[in-house]
Amino acid sequence: MAKAKTEETAPETQPGSSWQPPAKLGRPSLAVIIGFVVLINIPLIHYFVFRTQMPAVAALPFRDTFDSSDTIKQNYWSTGGLWRVQDGWLFSPGVKQNPLWLRADLPNDVAVEFDVKSMSAEGDIKCEIFGDGSDHASGYVLIHGGWGNSLSIIARLDEHGPRFDTVPPESYRENTRVRVEANPYRVEPGRTYHWRVERRGATINWLIDGAPFMSFTDPMPLTGKGHNRFAFSSWESWLYFDNLTVTAL
Repeated sequence: MAKAKTEETAPETQPGSSWQPPAKLGRPSLAVIIGFVVLINIPLIHYFVFRTQMPAVAALPFRDTFDSSDTIKQNYWSTGGLWRVQDGWLFSPGVKQNPLWLRADLPNDVAVEFDVKSMSAEGDIKCEIFGDGSDHASGYVLIHGGWGNSLSIIARLDEHGPRFDTVPPESYRENTRVRVEANPYRVEPGRTYHWRVERRGATINWLIDGAPFMSFTDPMPLTGKGHNRFAFSSWESWLYFDNLTVTAL
C-alpha cells in the first residue's frame, strides 16, 4: 500500500528577514565625499569665514548699457539668483533678495542713474546703495511699489524696520534700523522709469523721471568700507534694468 505523499512545510520566515543593512562607508569614501562637498562650497566658505569684500574692478565714472552678457562676470558679483543679460537689458527674474553688486567703490557723495521696468503687477522695483557688496540690506534699500504695489520706502539696514519718525533721536545709533515711507504713485507694469539716486552729505535724494520722489536725511550716514557699494535687487518681481551710470559728485 503506497504511502500518502506529504507536503513539505516551508520554513517560517520573518517579514523583512532577507533585508541586510548597507555596509558602512569606510574612511576613504567619507573623505572623498567630504572633500567634494568642501570643494564645491569654497566660495561660500570663504565668504562666511573671511567676510572679505570683493575687490573693486570698475572705476568711476562708470556706464553700462548691458549690450554684452560678459559684463555680469566682469563687473558684478552676487551670492545667488539667475541674473543675466536679455535683449540688451539686465534681467532680474525674482532673485529673492540676492542683489547684484557693482564691483566699484562709491564715494560718499555720488549719483547713480538707470532705467528700470517691472513686468509684475506687484511692482516692487528696488535697488541698494552704500551696502557692503555682499549682504542684502547692509546699507540703504530703495523700493518703489513694494508690499503689493502699495508703499515706497527708503530703508536703513532693514526694509522692515520701524518708521524713522517713531524712533527717539536720543536712541539713534550707527546700527539703528529705520525707514521712511511714502506712496507718491504706484508702479505701472511694463512702463520704463528713469531713476536717479544721489547723496550729498547726509541726504539721499531719489528722483524718478526727473521729478523728486523721496528723500532721507540720515543723522548718522552710512559711509566708508562696508558701506560703499551699489546693487540692483528684487524679491519676486521680474525686473529689467538698463543704462546704468555712476558718477562721483
